[in-house]
Amino acid sequence: MLADLGSGACDAVIVYNLDRLHRRPVELEEFVALCESVGVRDVATVTADIDLGNDDGLFMARIFAAFAAKESGRKSARIRRKMLQNAEQGLPHGSVRPFGYEDDKITLRNSEAAVVREMVDRYLAGQSLLSLTVWLNDSGVSPAVAKSWQTSAVRQILCSGRIAGLREHRGEVIGPAKWPAIITPAERDRILARIAARAVTKTRAARTYVLSGMLRCGRCGNRLYSQARHSNPGHRVRRYVCLKGPDHGGCGRLTVVAEPVEALLTDAVLTRLDSRDLAKVLAGKASPNHDVAALAAAVEADQTRLDELAGLYADGAISAREWIAARDPITSRIQQARRDIAEATDTSEVYELAGTGGALRVRWPDLDVERQRSIVKSILDHAVIAPGTPGSRSLDINRVQPHWRI
Repeated sequence: MLADLGSGACDAVIVYNLDRLHRRPVELEEFVALCESVGVRDVATVTADIDLGNDDGLFMARIFAAFAAKESGRKSARIRRKMLQNAEQGLPHGSVRPFGYEDDKITLRNSEAAVVREMVDRYLAGQSLLSLTVWLNDSGVSPAVAKSWQTSAVRQILCSGRIAGLREHRGEVIGPAKWPAIITPAERDRILARIAARAVTKTRAARTYVLSGMLRCGRCGNRLYSQARHSNPGHRVRRYVCLKGPDHGGCGRLTVVAEPVEALLTDAVLTRLDSRDLAKVLAGKASPNHDVAALAAAVEADQTRLDELAGLYADGAISAREWIAARDPITSRIQQARRDIAEATDTSEVYELAGTGGALRVRWPDLDVERQRSIVKSILDHAVIAPGTPGSRSLDINRVQPHWRI
């Protein structure tokens, strides 16, 4: 609608009630500013028409927006209280069936509960999360929602208070649940202690790969992972590899040596920083289309709407189909707004770097890997690496296809 107003495709707005158009005063002010810029004055509702072109009409619109904001806030608070009350009573929440339980989220699904029991026994006996994930996939056990098991899903189940008969709210255990437990709270404490101990013992080394997360396999499209090969004692070859497995999902059939591809793409990035093509693109973006503060406020407002919807569904006021129909467009708006925020913020560094490719080339060896990555990532979205010729000892530049962020 806003796009149609801005383009001149429509010259009036018809809405059932004004609070269906805006529930936050800041949204109204943005709408009024747009209407003024394109000469649109009339807003028609079933109760009254509003002329935004005069002081009285604008005054009434602002009053309606203030009342709508107050009512929305009261409704959100009421829903949050209801969700907390349900949590304190140990009642389930959410629309997705938890693994180990039936659709009512109360009754045990015995076949899956037995799997959870074995997952816990195996983990406490010393198996890793990855080995559990491989075991689940090899055993043909289907997760509740996804097509296959991932390590993150296994960790989530093992750490959840649900399988220990505990009700959680906003990540905190607040009491016993109405559903039966699969394991004891003491066993869950042992699981959490082991996971915490492993997290403490893991120390992350400084990055040594400039292009981590920015390369894609030309065979299957999955990302390439950094992995060194020790061919001879004392000789370490840094590589980017397509990996198979439950947490990677690649084909496992492509490898590229890191040093030549990093040198090639670094040179391409520094050359692009000084190019006329980039200057033209930046000139076209000189007036940003996105107000980051407004986008962030829109995301917050839509998150509130999602909370309201969840509360209505939990209370039985709307059906699952109605909840999904209302949720999907809100979720899409949130995702688009976040992409717009990323675009508006990610290009800010490019404006500062444009025209500095030559100077950066001289300083490049003295920059740490994190800074090198930041510069490359500001320009390069990703690069696709095509399969190479077996036995080749050098990088064929035709294997590398960069996809520019800007």
